[in-house]
Amino acid sequence: MYRYFLQPQLDVSNNSLIGYEMLIRQQVDDKWVLPQDFESIPIDIQADLIQRTAQKLRLKIGSVSYNVNQSQFVDPTIAEAIIAAQQQIYPVNLVLEVTEEETDKAVSNEQIIEQVHYFDDRGIQLSLDDISTGVNTYDHLKPILPYASEIKFAMQNFRAENRADEIPEHLIFWKKIAKEYKLRMILEGVENQEEADMADDLELDLRQGWFYGKPHLFKL
Repeated sequence: MYRYFLQPQLDVSNNSLIGYEMLIRQQVDDKWVLPQDFESIPIDIQADLIQRTAQKLRLKIGSVSYNVNQSQFVDPTIAEAIIAAQQQIYPVNLVLEVTEEETDKAVSNEQIIEQVHYFDDRGIQLSLDDISTGVNTYDHLKPILPYASEIKFAMQNFRAENRADEIPEHLIFWKKIAKEYKLRMILEGVENQEEADMADDLELDLRQGWFYGKPHLFKL
């Protein structure tokens, strides 16, 4: 059995809840765990969960975010299911977070941009997740930035790679990029007061992390 765990996304400038990221989990031996292979989860199951979860949230929030890799983002079967889900949950916005995960199939920038236009016409937004991690470098993302609505910086990725000392300079850089391209920028992985204070100093108001709320099971 699969269910979504929700983690809140906040605008700390006015202490408001702007949305949730939906993180899929699988129940194994009475425990909820990360699925070993996300691509093996049938898309109809994922689409049904998106619809049922978001419909219960539709009067409470403006958006729900959902992770896909580049290959999934351009897959027509997945696109069909996602569009059906968006139609069911309107007026809640569905935001697709394209992660840094490398895939077996090479996906060109042209494919990504074409799919952005397709989704955009149907009210679905593109978020570039895990910026400065894996393949999601600035040089790699630059051609796609004009077509995105949001970027997300995951501090936990830097900590896992023992690069925590690089976080401030990367945040300053990406804040400039977000301003240049008129993008929302969400800071992920905020875990303590010190990191919240750093975000305050950098005037990064959109945040997500254990400091503001751990992912929790959303009961259907």
